[in-house]
Amino acid sequence: MGRGRAPWPGAAGRRLLLSALLAVTAATALSCADSPGPEAGSDTGGASPEPPSPGEACVSGVGHWARALLDGAEPYGDYQSMGLSNRQYDILREVVVAARDAVRAQGDRHARELMDRQVREACEKEYADGAPDEGGWR
Repeated sequence: MGRGRAPWPGAAGRRLLLSALLAVTAATALSCADSPGPEAGSDTGGASPEPPSPGEACVSGVGHWARALLDGAEPYGDYQSMGLSNRQYDILREVVVAARDAVRAQGDRHARELMDRQVREACEKEYADGAPDEGGWR
């Protein structure tokens, strides 16, 4: 191997990719440095944003996985590794089966609208009485 040559095939391309990545990182850091931050003495209270309600968390999690499964993704692990409860996983399976049937019968757009509506309705029904430590969950 001569001087100035890449030590292995593809090394030169990796160097180019690394330098492009460093340039993008530097540009991002500079643009963030120019953006105004919280002013000194402003009263942010240090409070973090409100967590979503249990129903909204259900809609978000089940909706994410429903769209992914409809697009052909393979879930990893079980429902717990997907961040879902057993009931949320039941909702997911019901919604995906209905959406796949709707894709065959009426097309992708209709299936996605149906899926979004069913996820929201099922999650709202499931969490109507509150979270697991509230209402009917006791």
